[in-house]
Amino acid sequence: MARFNDRTAPKADSSEVAGTDPSPAASPAPNARATLALTSAATAVTLMTYTAPMVTLPATAADLHTGLSAQAWLLNGTPLGLAAVLLVAGSLADDYGRRRIFLAGTLTLGLTTALGALASSTLLFTLARIAQGAASAAILASSLGLLVHAFPTARGRLHATGVWGAFVSGGIALGPLVAGALPTWRLAYAVLGAAALVVAVLGLGRLSESRSPRGGRPDIVGALTFGLALVALIAALTLGRDGWLRPQVGLLFLAAVALLAAFTWVERRTATPMIDLGLLRHRAFLASSTGGLFTGFAVIGLFSFLPALFQRALGMSMLDTALLFLLWSGVSFAVALQAKRLADRVSPRLQLAVGFTLNALGVLTMLGAIDSGSWYRLLPGLIVGGIGSGLLNAALPLLAVDSVPPARAAMGSGAQQTFRYIGSCAGVALTIALATSSRGGLGQGANVAMAVSVVLSLVAAGAVAGLRERA
Repeated sequence: MARFNDRTAPKADSSEVAGTDPSPAASPAPNARATLALTSAATAVTLMTYTAPMVTLPATAADLHTGLSAQAWLLNGTPLGLAAVLLVAGSLADDYGRRRIFLAGTLTLGLTTALGALASSTLLFTLARIAQGAASAAILASSLGLLVHAFPTARGRLHATGVWGAFVSGGIALGPLVAGALPTWRLAYAVLGAAALVVAVLGLGRLSESRSPRGGRPDIVGALTFGLALVALIAALTLGRDGWLRPQVGLLFLAAVALLAAFTWVERRTATPMIDLGLLRHRAFLASSTGGLFTGFAVIGLFSFLPALFQRALGMSMLDTALLFLLWSGVSFAVALQAKRLADRVSPRLQLAVGFTLNALGVLTMLGAIDSGSWYRLLPGLIVGGIGSGLLNAALPLLAVDSVPPARAAMGSGAQQTFRYIGSCAGVALTIALATSSRGGLGQGANVAMAVSVVLSLVAAGAVAGLRERA
């Protein structure tokens, strides 16, 4: 299947609220720069909130008296909320207004992040993080829909999604740095909550509404079955650390499979599904979804827990850990910002394959670094892995919007990112289980988790490279 483009894609987008012509214009909308700035800023704050616990995990766990197994929930709350809500958020944004969903998401993110700073128990903190994830889903799914509307040409979309993808990497870079630089993890959440509220206020007068209504009601049943399936899957992976063959772990896995089957059944029969399952027959959409899934599973899952390993095994402070982590995320940001220059010569699918390969090489060089007791051993791997991550973050949003008709841009974005955060949830739970259950200590456990990441990255590189578009 050829990628959707300006000449072949359906022109179904409606701009009735903004009062503009629904057909694509030859140039960006008048408020395009403001739209790009606000969606990029909101995305950066979203990813800062997402990554802040990477360096605050030991302090948060100690403050909330969280056990080792349950610490996966401290990291997985936000990606769980993201994965559960992204699909329905994308559909709601297309049907009821991308600006409306975006502003609701930024406002909710600000409030729930501030509430997370006040949490007094692991349960309350996890619930706040899940709510942050749901709000983040609204932001991420609607952002690309707003950008496709503001930049209707292929060249404009290339520029906009490139900048947006770079701010994904920028948020990942800044989150741990801000959290590590502030005196307490609670103050870090208060600051991030305030930043989200500022973006919400600025967006009120600077964003134009757009929508592509399909009619019908929101797919609430689909959202519930999908969300419960994710909860069952993550609970099984988290409890598996204490014994994979225990009956409750097996039952949770079975429940996840049954609920996913129910979700598929619901989506095939509802008039307005969260995701058009027919898209799974198209190779461009499959490449986008596979890339998102393995980015979460092989990359985010490992790098979410590495900062905590640096603190525990190497005795590094929160700020020192954040600065070291900045080497990976900062390189990722710089590469993602410049990767748009490759678009005319390298397809997004090939960029994904190269990105996964570089991640595998980077992680491979870090094997044994934790056992050596020297953070210097980590430097080459963090740089090479950062280059790979930057290529992934640049290619994924462009492939997501190009693999669906422009009228369904928010749904396409939501689908790709849903797979990304499903992978992230599973990857974090698996990484913690592997790294902390080894009899050889954290160093040996880290080596096992890294080896798994290498294998998964190479599998992903082969998979996306093989999904060539038919002529």
